[in-house]
Amino acid sequence: MARIVLIEDSPTDRAVFTQWLEKAGHEVLVADNAEDGVKLVHECAPQLVLMDVVLPGMSGFQATRGLKRDAATKDIPVIIVSTKAMDTDRAWGLRQGASDYMVKPPREEELLARINELVAVA
Repeated sequence: MARIVLIEDSPTDRAVFTQWLEKAGHEVLVADNAEDGVKLVHECAPQLVLMDVVLPGMSGFQATRGLKRDAATKDIPVIIVSTKAMDTDRAWGLRQGASDYMVKPPREEELLARINELVAVA
């Protein structure tokens, strides 16, 4: 079981991802914007962050970059899960420090497999 911070502003996506993660035995902490999510990461030291890109205020790209530049959080894997599906979006997300980039809607099995790979390595 891993502690996962989910940063997602869509109530539907939050509910679906939380259900999948909890069913798989993970503890899920949720924020609906990047600012609150970054604070939560600092407070709770999760094993992984699931990050949306299109968020109110700070974008998921900015939040990922900030987490990766901070010595306290730089080793926490971030998976970006976004509707932004262009190759340039994926490349930019990875360049910001994301460990993986998935396009919404992800398949439950694929998302859980990627999380489990990163949590096992972390």
